[in-house]
Amino acid sequence: MAAARLTVVRNEPEAEMLCSLLRAEGIKCFHRRTDFAAGAADAGPAIGGPREVWVDEADLGRSRELLPADG
Repeated sequence: MAAARLTVVRNEPEAEMLCSLLRAEGIKCFHRRTDFAAGAADAGPAIGGPREVWVDEADLGRSRELLPADG
């Protein structure tokens, strides 16, 4: 699997929810801690901090279509 970063989310529960959505659509994914915006003052009490969500490169386009709309 050639992995590609899909997005960065606020915390582990959010990453788990997104991966659940992707897996329900047959898309393999994983998430990991990131140093994206490390030390940002507005990070707050997020559980474990920001997480990167990764998918197979071949699934990147479809995965982006499934991302929840902001706001």
